[in-house]
This record gives sequence, structure tokens and C-alpha cells, in this order.
Amino acid sequence: MGYRLQGKTALITGSTSNIGRGVALAYARESAHVVVSGRSAERGAQVVEEIRAAGGRADFVAADLDGSAAASQALADDARAVLGGQVDILVNNAGIFPAQGTLATDEATFDRVFAVNVKAPFFLTAALVPGMVEAGGGAVINLGSWAVRQGLPQGVAYSASKGSLETLTRAWSAEFGPRGVRVNAISPGVVLDIDPEEAGSHPAGVMMKGTPYGSTGTPDAIGQAAVYLGSDESSFVHGTVLDVDGGRTTVAVIAA
Repeated sequence: MGYRLQGKTALITGSTSNIGRGVALAYARESAHVVVSGRSAERGAQVVEEIRAAGGRADFVAADLDGSAAASQALADDARAVLGGQVDILVNNAGIFPAQGTLATDEATFDRVFAVNVKAPFFLTAALVPGMVEAGGGAVINLGSWAVRQGLPQGVAYSASKGSLETLTRAWSAEFGPRGVRVNAISPGVVLDIDPEEAGSHPAGVMMKGTPYGSTGTPDAIGQAAVYLGSDESSFVHGTVLDVDGGRTTVAVIAA
């Protein structure tokens, strides 16, 4: 066990699988008390059991973040109760990705994407930041996407929603930073929770061809970045979007 997050508590939304699970495991390894959150109690229990078996501290809180202020407030209240009153770090990870283009996206789908990906973290952050301020400080970490900076013909509403969340990152940094709450974001590349040897043949793997890394990333890679942004090591980091994408958005590899 490490100690980079010792004494800190963390709520990680959508942490029953993939990136969220990777963040939860990484936080627990660094001695944070973690609230695993999501819709599936079964998968949540598995993550909690994995953390506890490794000597970490974790509890599961069920939540269906539908974008309503009430659902976000309920999760904030339940997390604080489990953690003994205080959430030091909030990781806004939960999100949905309908793959449709614009013409195939109906109004109900569009509204749900923005409800889950933007409204839910908006009201959850609003519910938890006052407690962080009162406690003397805290950190909010949002999960953006490489799709924000590269136009894609699919998942158009998703890309727009993640762009909104990255904009909120900067606005919240300006709003809450002077009060002791650091706000930053991580922009992951294509991340899969599978055996790295299988990543090359996965349909999503093609999107990481031509990058310096050359393949899909792992949830743990995002988890390590989240540890940095949640720890005191990043005390001078405010309002940034950290690209953890294998070079997907910044580098083109030219074949010789």
C-alpha cells in the first residue's frame, strides 16, 4: 500500500467497471477511503471486495445519476454518511456513450446524454464543494475525452457533452480555486479493461493506431493520473485538462 492519498476520502462515480474501477483501485492502493458508486450493486460489491482483499478501505453506494439535482444530492448525502461526514475528492467519471451521429440522435437520447454526462456532475459538484470549502480544501476531477479535440462522425452528442464538462472544469477552477478546491480534468484516450494482448484485435483498437503508444490504454493508467490530480503533489495544478491518451490528440506517428 502507498500513502499518497492517506487520510483522504474519495467518491468516484461510475466506478463499478473500466475507468472508474481503475481509479477506485488506484486510490485504494494509495490509502484513500473510497466510495465505489454505480447502478449495479453486484459489480460494486466485487470492486469493494477486491479493494478490501488487498488491504484497502472501500464501501459501495448505489446511484443512478439521471441528471436530476435530487439524485446527485442523494448520492452526496449517502457518500458523506459512509465516509463519516466528508468527501475530500470527487471524481466525476460516470457517463454514457450512444454512438450515433447527429441525424440518428433523437431528442430523448440527446437529453439523456447531457443529463448523465453534464447535469449529474454539475449538481453533484454543487452538493459537495461547500463541505470541501468548510473542511479547508478538496479536489474535483472530471473525466473528459479525446473526442473533444478531434471531430468524430459518431458519438456526436457525447463529444459535445464532454466538451461541456471540460469547460466546466475551467469555470469551476475559477469559481472554487480561491476557496481551496482544486478542479482539473483528465482526457483519456481509448481505454479498455481487457488483456493488452487482445487490444490490437478489438474494434476500438483501430482508433489508437498511429499513436506513439500504438494501442488502447488501461484503466490503471487513468487511475494513476487521477491519483496525481487528487494528491497534494498537484497543489499547483488548477483548471487543466491532462491528456492521458497515448499521444492520440497531440502526436502523429509517420511510418518510415
